[in-house]
Amino acid sequence: MRRSGEIASPQPSASNVANAAEWSALRRLMPYLWEYKWRVLAALLFMVGAKVANVGVPLLLKQLVDALNVKATDPAALLVVPVGLLLAYGVLRFSTSMFSELRDLVFSKATQGATRSIALETFRHLHALSLRFHLERQTGGMTRDIERGVRSTESLVSYSLYSILPTLIEMALVLGILAFTFDVGFAAITAVALVCYITFTVKVTEWRTQYRREANAQDSAAHTKAVDALLNYETVKYFNNEDFEAHRYDENLQALRTVRLKSQRTLSLLNGGQQLIIATALVAMLWRATQGVVAGELTLGDFVMVNAFMIQLYIPLNFLGTLYREIKQSMADLSRMFSLMDKEREVADAPGAQPLQLHGQPDVCFDNVYFAYEPARAILRGLSFRIPAGKTVAVVGASGAGKSTLARLLYRFYDVQGGHISIAGQDIRQVTQDSVRKAIGIVPQDTVLFNDTVAYNIAYGRAGATQAQVEAAAKAARIHDFIMSTPQGYATKVGERGLKLSGGEKQRVAIARTLLKNPPIMIFDEATSALDSETERAIQQELASAAAGKTTLVIAHRLSTVVDAHEILVMDAGQIIERGTHAALLGQGGRYAEMWALQQSSDA
Repeated sequence: MRRSGEIASPQPSASNVANAAEWSALRRLMPYLWEYKWRVLAALLFMVGAKVANVGVPLLLKQLVDALNVKATDPAALLVVPVGLLLAYGVLRFSTSMFSELRDLVFSKATQGATRSIALETFRHLHALSLRFHLERQTGGMTRDIERGVRSTESLVSYSLYSILPTLIEMALVLGILAFTFDVGFAAITAVALVCYITFTVKVTEWRTQYRREANAQDSAAHTKAVDALLNYETVKYFNNEDFEAHRYDENLQALRTVRLKSQRTLSLLNGGQQLIIATALVAMLWRATQGVVAGELTLGDFVMVNAFMIQLYIPLNFLGTLYREIKQSMADLSRMFSLMDKEREVADAPGAQPLQLHGQPDVCFDNVYFAYEPARAILRGLSFRIPAGKTVAVVGASGAGKSTLARLLYRFYDVQGGHISIAGQDIRQVTQDSVRKAIGIVPQDTVLFNDTVAYNIAYGRAGATQAQVEAAAKAARIHDFIMSTPQGYATKVGERGLKLSGGEKQRVAIARTLLKNPPIMIFDEATSALDSETERAIQQELASAAAGKTTLVIAHRLSTVVDAHEILVMDAGQIIERGTHAALLGQGGRYAEMWALQQSSDA
């Protein structure tokens, strides 16, 4: 509680926080571009050259008009048009375009290089984040943020370097020429008009930005719902919820429509105000120039030059509101993508971590392990067991006992909160994650495949595997004959998440993928859960062959799949309540014997 008389520190507004994040994103973008500093400097020189040439056009136009302002009866009238001025005029016009194109050509490599680097770094960082982040993410909204962020890199550079900065340079040159060539009044009118124009544009655009942010939020929400519904197409169909999903999607579309209409109304206000300022300034400048011509203080060429300068200056300013808005939006989009890159890695390699050292088959040890996904709900409570090198240990128990958590911890998707897990006597928190995961192969209970060919999904187990190796793994997993029976064989597409295959076919592809990896440590997490009894019996022998001589952890629900394990652990509420061989556990007449009897009666 605040003491009496104590002044509360002011809290930053949401807009101030957003602005700070946007400028921070811009600062973070600079190093990516500065990798191409020589191209950046060359592009800036070409940009200045283009603007100098552009400003020179009205000056030459004045000379041409003044040169033509002769009496028609003058015999020299036919020779009065200086060919040199015409040629110079054409050269300046061409130079403006040429310098602009050279600027684009030189700087495009920097822009595309920075875009590529940022996109790749974001992609790598997302893969480095913990499983917890990916379980909680909203795929549709996140991919939308990444897409907009990558696109904004190119837009931000394009708008600022190709539009805003050149316009500022041209404004400075024009004001200098007006003040030097005529009296200060011309420059003063132009400067006041520019200040009013820019101030009005910035203020109104800042006010309008809230609608753009809201529109982006609604767009991401709508995209998230659409992607989620399409990914769960079958579930939607199972429960006849097409109209429900369409209604949820339409709610965001309607909100998006409302905020975009507000944005359009404020855009009309912005454009109207800008045109009023421009028209007022033009009238004032031309009126002053007209008075000068009438008084004989200015030539007709001066009048034409002033008009050309104003038109040339205000045409790009006409788009200033749009450009400023797009730059602000690009900064906001870039900020959202950088915020993904700022997500902390829950599981990170220890400083100076070295690769896991293996000499022969390793053993795996869980020593007094405590773990909880959430503090209020413990999953593992002082769990200890060892898988001897080259042996098989099976873990059984009811759902929720913590069996699958063992595989996640061994893969270091999470770190333990107490105790330690070691491979070949090395604490897995002290070695690199990459080396730990290279040493382990898993056949998960829920197999998700890439939307690619069968061959690609099997070969994913070992990058660079030959077709012969892929087919050998498929034969070992008893799926080769099925693949060859399809019209396209190994080129058969499996569909989104492998949905074009049956559950058993997907599981066998996963088994083949792991057999191809051929790691020293194997994990079978309900590896045959999606197979029918006949296929399970057929493949069980292949699994046993694959596990022969390897350190293997089998997580099972069906006890018939683990009877040959060297040791069976019975888990309940995160603890081991029984352990021993199949025969020994049956002889104890405890929980394992009850589970065995129940499953035998169910299979009868």
